Amino acid sequence: MLQGFVLLLSFQLIGEGISALFDLPMPGNVIGMALMLIALVCGWVKLEWLQEAAELLLRYMAMLFVPAGVGVMLYFDLIGREWLPIIAGTVISTFVVMAVTGWTVNLLEKQDGAEE
Repeated sequence: MLQGFVLLLSFQLIGEGISALFDLPMPGNVIGMALMLIALVCGWVKLEWLQEAAELLLRYMAMLFVPAGVGVMLYFDLIGREWLPIIAGTVISTFVVMAVTGWTVNLLEKQDGAEE
């Protein structure tokens, strides 16, 4: 499990470093996840190395969101002023994600049906 945590944190650190070094508008953790995906696909990192650490993090994911939820309380005044764009963005993005997910599932089902 320690190896998995070291790998996860290493990819996050590398991503943060790349984001800071090149002054990219993309968060470093997203870059780190993309690099980890590339490493997994290329076989440089084995899924078994990460599995135990990832399962532990997933098991306690709800608890890990508590600090972010508490942090929102610092911005109640901003949320009060900008509630309409926040609600509109949340609703629109929810429907966009639902539509793209449905389209993707349909596409994959068509491909799966064509293979049989």
